Formats: sequence, structure tokens, C-alpha cells
Amino acid sequence: MISLDRYTMIALAAAFSFYHVVRGMLTLPQADSPWPSIVAMVLYLVATLLALWPSSPTTMPLWLAAFCLATAVSVPLLVTSQLDPTANNGYATWHVSAIGTLMTITVVRRRELFGWIGVGFLTVQSILWCGISTSMEIGVTGSLTWVFVAGVLTRSLAKVGHDAETLTVAEQEAAKWQAAQDAHEQERRARLEQTGRRALPILRDIILAGGELSESQRIESRVLEAGLRDEIRGRRLLNDRVRSSVLAARRRGTTVSMLDEGTLDFVRDAELDAILGAVADAIDRTEADRLIVRTAPADSDVAVTVVALSTSTDPEEPGDSVRLWLEIPRSMSVDAG
Repeated sequence: MISLDRYTMIALAAAFSFYHVVRGMLTLPQADSPWPSIVAMVLYLVATLLALWPSSPTTMPLWLAAFCLATAVSVPLLVTSQLDPTANNGYATWHVSAIGTLMTITVVRRRELFGWIGVGFLTVQSILWCGISTSMEIGVTGSLTWVFVAGVLTRSLAKVGHDAETLTVAEQEAAKWQAAQDAHEQERRARLEQTGRRALPILRDIILAGGELSESQRIESRVLEAGLRDEIRGRRLLNDRVRSSVLAARRRGTTVSMLDEGTLDFVRDAELDAILGAVADAIDRTEADRLIVRTAPADSDVAVTVVALSTSTDPEEPGDSVRLWLEIPRSMSVDAG
């Protein structure tokens, strides 16, 4: 429907423009010499054809706007050079409406400055040639009005189009926000359900024991608490195999921290399994007091860093000593694919 409207408007503009030329051809005998008017008609038809070319972009190219302006300057000079300004020339002054039409097309195609310069030259040239009153009679006022109305409508339509585009972007952003909220809510419900399933047995034991837990139950409670914390802070670093490895490490007495910074969010599940498999292997074979598993920055070649720390046995170097420093590369995801 939009294409039909565009071609219909182009056809109407072309017919209206051609009408000016036909009217000028009928009045050629009134000119002292017809040739300047014929040259003006050819120049006007070429400019109009280029300005109305169907496949042209909405915004007129700068070179074409300059050519239309040159036509608006040349045509009045050519036509009036062979007419008597004191006589009633009638339709022989076809150039006034023709240039008004061409400048209106120029304005509609987003070159308003060129349109105003062209119709401004037409107005000044007409007044100098035949005076103010005669200029109004031959249609200068109408040409000015067309350009003015075209400018107002074009700016209004451009604003409406911009507002519609802004609204579309806003709607898309709102839809994205709503989708993110829905995903967040769905994730929250899933984690709450998972937390409930995992915590319910130990909570039942605590209630039945009246809060008096055995040492093994206390250890299991701390392990469970750490596991629940992993679900919040570990996110994409966790799968069933990693959870099992982390649980085994904690039961061996290792303090494990799982930290997902969100840099694995866009890794496909099949590729992520290769990375997490390497993480689980590192946890299984590591004996240390503390184990830190953290995702690397998104712009790094490393996907995950695994660091194992133990209390130093060297009295000259107190504190923690590094038992393991492992960088798992992102290229593993490519190899896995």
C-alpha cells in the first residue's frame, strides 16, 4: 500500500509538471524566438524526470538539488528574455508555475533550503522583470505558497515518522524489559523450588532434633548452606557433575567458592559442558584448604580460573600458598563443538 501511494503521487506530480510544458508549447508563438523557451522546457523536463525518479531515495542527492536550483535560475531567464514584460503574456509565463512545482518537489525530498532559494530567485527575477502586481498575476504568489505548504507538511511528516520510530524503539525496549523480568521471575521460582527440595530434609531434621544437631548434621548443614549459596553466586559454573565434585570437596574439608561474573552467559550449553568438565576434573584431583572457581573477563581467552590455596608450612612465608593455578581456555568450547 505504501508503494502504491508513492507511485500514485509520483504520477500525479509528473502529470502536473508535464502540463506546464504543454501549456508553454501552445504559447510559443508569443515569444520573439521559440528556441530559448524550448531549451528551458528541455532543461525543466530533465530536472523533473530526475527529481521524480521512482527508485530515488527520499532525501534528494546534493548534486540533484543543485541541478534543480540551477534549472530554477536558468528557466525564468530563458523564457522572459523573449517576452514583453508590458504585454499580457497569458500562459506564455508557464515557467512560474513550472519552477514552483519543481521547487515544491525539491522541498518534499528534504532539500528545503534549495527550494526556498529557487523560488526566492523566481520571485525577485519576476518583480524586476514585470513589477510586483504583474508578478502576482502570473502566479509567483502561488509558487511561494506551494513551497511554504510543502515545507510545513514535510517537517510535520518527518516529526510524525520520528515519533513513530521512537515509539517503536520504546515498545521493543519495554518488551525486552518484560521478557527479562519474566525470565528473572521464572529463574527465581526455579531456584526457590530447588532450594526447598534440597533444604527441606535438613530443616525437618533440625525441627525434629529441637535444634540439637550432631556434629555430622552440623557439617552437612554447612555443606548444604554453601551449596545453596553456589546456586546464587555460581550460576553457569554449575552442572550436575560440578555440584557433585564441589560437594565431595566440601566433605573433605575444603572451602569452595564458586563465582560467576556473567561472562559465560552466551556460551552454548553443549560448549559449556566441556569447560565445566575441566572444572570438575580440577576440583576432583585437588587437595587444598580453599578452592576458588571464578569466570574470567569476557575479553579474555580464558573461560574459567581455578585457584587452590593451602596454609603455608614454611615459617618464613606465612599465609596461604598456591597449590593450583589453572586457567581453562575458551577454545575448549570450540573444540567441544
